[in-house]
Amino acid sequence: MNGASASPYKSGVFYDTMAIQTPIAPSRREWEREEITSWRIECLEAAGYDAEASIVIALDRDVDLHRAVSLLERGCPPDLALQILF
Repeated sequence: MNGASASPYKSGVFYDTMAIQTPIAPSRREWEREEITSWRIECLEAAGYDAEASIVIALDRDVDLHRAVSLLERGCPPDLALQILF
């Protein structure tokens, strides 16, 4: 066997190139979770949280989104709201 061979079988090891190139679609549950997280981030940014705080809050499902937004609506500064929420 010469080095120019295009065979996926080399030196007694089979290399499966298809497995690397095949994308795996996320499950419906994963997709829904990503959509909900994106929506939560948008709501939090619209309320006045910066991008980083919005992501942190959105990813923590124990934090009530309505409470987080309500704190800012009632005049609470975002830094203090984060301390209250966490």
